[in-house]
Amino acid sequence: MLKVGDQAPEFELQSDGGETVRLRDLRGKKVILYFYPKDDTPGCTTEACEFRDRAPQIEREGAVVLGVSPDSVASHDKFKAKYELPFALLSDPDHVVAKKYGAWGAKKMYGKTYQGILRTTFVIDERGKIEEVFEKVKAKGHADQVVRALGG
Repeated sequence: MLKVGDQAPEFELQSDGGETVRLRDLRGKKVILYFYPKDDTPGCTTEACEFRDRAPQIEREGAVVLGVSPDSVASHDKFKAKYELPFALLSDPDHVVAKKYGAWGAKKMYGKTYQGILRTTFVIDERGKIEEVFEKVKAKGHADQVVRALGG
């Protein structure tokens, strides 16, 4: 897992709408990079909608939100439209970026162990350094934690 002070790994992923998003293109802004398991599921919807509702505060702090999951661009398009999400959702179907950030690993459910997204959020500063790491995120209330970390 990355820690505060580490250089954020570079990435290039397709977003909803099919645009390419590169971390290096966001230098000069803070980036809230949050990894979530699946579009349009209860916890992921709660988390996304809370980030949507806090978007004005996040923007005032000079930050942008990027959500990352293994879902397809088409799935992201539907999820974003359904909940009117004002930020990009990035498709990481092969878990390449999730693995770079330590957000892919063993999970347990109903006594079975499997590999999946570990709900994790990184705040990346204007120079591309990790400023804050939130591990084992609980969806409800998480956007408020992030806003507080930004100083809002």
